[in-house]
Amino acid sequence: MACLLASAILLVLQTNAAPPELIQAGIGLTLEPVDVDAGLALNASEDVPSSPPPGTSKRAPHSIIIGVRKGGTRALLEMLDIHPEVAAAATEVHFFDWDENYAKGFEWYRELMPYSYPHQITVEKTPGYFTSPLAPERICAMNSSIKLLLILRDPAERVISDYTQVYFNRLENHKPVQAIENLLVRNGALNIRYKAIQRSLYDVHMRNWLRHFPLEQVHIVDGDALIRDPLPELQKVERFLNLPPRIVSSNFYFNQTKGFYCIRSDGRERCLHESKGRPHPAVNSTVLQQLRSFLQEHNRTFFRLVKRTFNWQ
Repeated sequence: MACLLASAILLVLQTNAAPPELIQAGIGLTLEPVDVDAGLALNASEDVPSSPPPGTSKRAPHSIIIGVRKGGTRALLEMLDIHPEVAAAATEVHFFDWDENYAKGFEWYRELMPYSYPHQITVEKTPGYFTSPLAPERICAMNSSIKLLLILRDPAERVISDYTQVYFNRLENHKPVQAIENLLVRNGALNIRYKAIQRSLYDVHMRNWLRHFPLEQVHIVDGDALIRDPLPELQKVERFLNLPPRIVSSNFYFNQTKGFYCIRSDGRERCLHESKGRPHPAVNSTVLQQLRSFLQEHNRTFFRLVKRTFNWQ
């Protein structure tokens, strides 16, 4: 019924809405500006043909990488794009989490998908979907049997990575910056309204998704494991998406300079955008322990929801 209702809402224009993330975490509602990922264009999609290849069409995604922000979504998409039967969307569309885009309608969304052959599957990724209260119902209205990919990492490390991205973005735009401790702690207590912390409350957001999709339709990629050794995680994704095994160990090589794995395919080598893998700031140990202690119960609840555990501190 929820999917049918949302399908009807899809036809209604919502022209006066902004693109917030309203995160209900038992701590009130906050307006959430979204930072679009850097390095959006995929190498495989750089050359846009003037006319579509014969036999191709633009189709709604068969799978969506729904998040989480700073969890490794860009790495996952680019690595998955190695597969010859995957057609990856080049940009983060923000269709299901931004009202102003959702109001443009499904055809607008489909036109932003890549051309694909009948034997290929289309994959889109927008990290903001996971923390959006509206995205699950809207995606369900489009396709209630769609396969969802969710890549997560240690939630405390994700908070620090989130801060690091915003920190460098503000520096590049000549805006003032704050030390991470000043954002994590307010009046001597952990600032649980800090947006980066809210995004790491995985259990809160997962509950919303499980109201609309069975757990079997959500494959969780271990982002920490993907960084250490990409192939096993990608082989699990191939199986989840019913893709023939085509991604092999020779598709990856460790870049000593950057400190992470890069991609080798179609006779080319490429690494993620320079904004990826930036060193994290040192965080006061007492503050970091406050953060980890707060997240522990949320982590345990998340483990129960998804029926598996992760090696998070």
